[in-house]
Amino acid sequence: MNSMYFTEEHQMFRQSLQDFLQKEVVPHIEKWEETGHIERFIWKKFGEMGFFGIAYPEQYGGMDLDLFYTVILLEELQKINSGGFAAAIWAHVYLAMTHVNKEGSHELKEKYLTPSITGDKIGCLCITEPFGGSDVAGMRTTAVKEGDTYVINGSKTFITNGVYSDYLVVAAKTNPELGNKGISIFMIDRETPGVSATKLDKLGWRASDTGEIAFDNVVIPASNLMGEENKGFPYIMQHFSLERLIMGINAHARAEHALEYTLKYMSEREAFGKSIDRFQALRHRIADRYTEMEICKEFNYSVAKRLNDGQYVVKEATMSKLQSTKMADEVIYDCLQFLGGYGYMEEYPLARMLRDSRLGPIGGGTSEILREIIAKMVIDKKDYKPAT
Repeated sequence: MNSMYFTEEHQMFRQSLQDFLQKEVVPHIEKWEETGHIERFIWKKFGEMGFFGIAYPEQYGGMDLDLFYTVILLEELQKINSGGFAAAIWAHVYLAMTHVNKEGSHELKEKYLTPSITGDKIGCLCITEPFGGSDVAGMRTTAVKEGDTYVINGSKTFITNGVYSDYLVVAAKTNPELGNKGISIFMIDRETPGVSATKLDKLGWRASDTGEIAFDNVVIPASNLMGEENKGFPYIMQHFSLERLIMGINAHARAEHALEYTLKYMSEREAFGKSIDRFQALRHRIADRYTEMEICKEFNYSVAKRLNDGQYVVKEATMSKLQSTKMADEVIYDCLQFLGGYGYMEEYPLARMLRDSRLGPIGGGTSEILREIIAKMVIDKKDYKPAT
């Protein structure tokens, strides 16, 4: 492991996490993949182990550790071969909880962040809409101020943890005529009247619940506004850096896992009197793919270091997601090919890896959108600034 970024304490954490996942998670993965429902007991166990609190303030039950503990958590979640389970965990910890921690009032943090850290509450982040996709500024969900309340109407889609979560962090327009300058962020409790969710059937990420959510005259206290009114878009953009880096790290980790599995298989599979890792055509393609994976991994670590140091890495994180997810798809496609007919069988891990990996270039901003963002920064000299 790269000692430039990981200390002995990091390595001890990685080992304890590996042991926990093998003992507590892996035995249930096949059931959760079939049912699309991750049982509540595992959330509580994650909370008891402190895994939900590694990046959060001690004041609310967290440990306030450096970002490389998060890198380790993300990497190890990719190695149990359930993109859906991994997504459910990191969407709770680093999408929903990030907004609660950064924009929530002390009262909202006590009510939602603290039980999120202990595993007693599960959160989801609701930004994408049926008609908007990657066009965040084009959202139609509205929040109208009425006295000391807001009334929310609209819908969201492709929301990870959208069905079984306990609370929703929701972006809505408080001033529609201002476009992206009129968006605000709200906390909505699942039990609030007018909130409904429909579960979506997906190609991959089968263990996670992905929902389409409707808000029909949902009335919430004005105190459930998170941060300042009409500042939601900058908040969202600021946190996209972390989300995109997370998806980049996920990508290099699943590619590495696929390569390690495939190399073991190739060393044991024989054809024409020798193991298939002796054939030059396969050896050289492995060499290319391993090189691409290592380059992405090293880049992602360097971006994580800069983010941990407080730098605004929107360009680099966007590049991380763009390149790493492309690389992972290509690596896993080849790894499946190296297994021949067995790669196409559900009892072997590559079939699920291929399905799960395909979400990488789509979720959290499509590769096409990311290329335009990078083009604006590189060609047009667009300079994005942090909201806070």
